[in-house]
Amino acid sequence: MNRLLPALVLAVAAFAVLVLGGAFFTVRETETVILIQFGRPVGEPITSPGLHWKTPFVQEVHRLEKRVLDFDGAVTQMPTKDKTYIEVDTFARWRIGDPARFFVTLRDERSAASRLEDIIGSEVRSAVAAHELIEIIRSDRARTVPAELQQRGSVTSVLRPARRGRLELERDVLEASAPKLVQLGIELLDVRVKRVNYNADVLPRIYQRMISERQQIAQRFRSEGEGEAARILGRKERDLREVESIAYKEVQQTRGSADAEAMRIYAEAYDQSPASRELFAFLKTLDTYRGVLGGTTNVVLSTDSDLFRLFKQMQR
Repeated sequence: MNRLLPALVLAVAAFAVLVLGGAFFTVRETETVILIQFGRPVGEPITSPGLHWKTPFVQEVHRLEKRVLDFDGAVTQMPTKDKTYIEVDTFARWRIGDPARFFVTLRDERSAASRLEDIIGSEVRSAVAAHELIEIIRSDRARTVPAELQQRGSVTSVLRPARRGRLELERDVLEASAPKLVQLGIELLDVRVKRVNYNADVLPRIYQRMISERQQIAQRFRSEGEGEAARILGRKERDLREVESIAYKEVQQTRGSADAEAMRIYAEAYDQSPASRELFAFLKTLDTYRGVLGGTTNVVLSTDSDLFRLFKQMQR
């Protein structure tokens, strides 16, 4: 009997350690714990961090994340209202709002990701199918066309006005998906479109349209440049003619002033006496002869004209 006592004490101690060790568990600040008994949750979810007690060998601990979780949806091809196929990539932020309901309906995060993919993907497809491509690409309806194109009045490059924008579509998806996920114990916080790509079949047409629009804009810039060059050349010709006109006017004024001054000097020089005046008249008459009678000029005049006065005097 004395030999079996130590073994019995060790067995009781080991059993006590196992029982006490299985009776206590810790809860972290970032998690919620649900006690499972025979496959079903019992009691309220435990959210307060610290050391807690459970029935050993009967109850199990199931831990759920308390923090905000991310959902990254798969890239899905879908048509828009104007029959343009695009690839939409979405992501969301969510957390477990009702741990008990979440455990009963989904049990773990993998099942939750599958349900999120189904519900959010369905709402995204519905929103995309109800709107045109321009409303999905633009972040909001206030964004239309670059300011430089608006100022230049491009007709072919101005986009159609959008009734809504991508931000409003994301809010619609969030409002439509959140009530459905609440029934699963999920609180949907936000839904966003990460990326929108054109389908590979329509990419060549899209690129060609972009090239055509850029070429039209470039041609308009070239036309405006040529028009501006023509205006500059016209202003240059006008300014050049104005400068030449002003210069010609100044030249004529200077020449007239010089001629007047020369005539005044001649008048003062040849108006000193009757002999000087007669000499001046003689010289001017000779100049007239050179201009009229020289060269191949044929002049028919009367012998009584003043032009032959000197010839008559020479005969006398």
